[in-house]
Amino acid sequence: MKKLELRVLWGLLLIAGGVLFLLDSLGIVAVGAILWPALIGIASLAFLVIFLTDPQGNWWAAIPGFVLLGLTGTIALDELAPQVGETWSGSFFLGGIALAFWVIYLVNREHWWAVIPGGVLLTLAVVAGLSEVLEGVEMGGIFFLGLGLTFALLALLPTPGGRLTWSIIPAIVLLVMGVLITAAAAELINYVWPLALVLGGLYLLYRTFSSRTSGQVGEVQDE
Repeated sequence: MKKLELRVLWGLLLIAGGVLFLLDSLGIVAVGAILWPALIGIASLAFLVIFLTDPQGNWWAAIPGFVLLGLTGTIALDELAPQVGETWSGSFFLGGIALAFWVIYLVNREHWWAVIPGGVLLTLAVVAGLSEVLEGVEMGGIFFLGLGLTFALLALLPTPGGRLTWSIIPAIVLLVMGVLITAAAAELINYVWPLALVLGGLYLLYRTFSSRTSGQVGEVQDE
């Protein structure tokens, strides 16, 4: 880390600490109740400033910056709206971490690997929130569906080296697992397999007749 960046970080922390203790001395606020959230928020802001000064070189600063920002938001949510925080604080925190990796990818497409932890953490955020709202619902299927969509998206997103077509394979496997787990939990598994067989048979018939049709057209053109 450059000396200027260290000075900015420590400078912001010292200013925040001085302001808080001054407000406590004046009897305006109680430092004990907001000291740690405020310091965490200032540390988050310092890391984000470091990241914004050089997004290409300081991409790593986005991780602690957004992690601490998510933690600050979670604490604030628990304090200001405890009922909402009880349900969504976990999702809020995980979503903040996921946002860090998505920003890293958007800033530099060479960091395509960031899509994977970004997608996994975003999936966990969704699962954590839904598990509180929809009690008793099987979340395993949603988790695998989220992972499958992450790898499917990775195959579509541009990278300097071209499309990452290898990610299609884990995407298909994870999506199938997600569908099967969701269907089993919803007692739909007895309908999924017959439909899969019917669709497979229709696909084979389509390929057979389409190949024969193209072959006949080729013979006519040769004549």
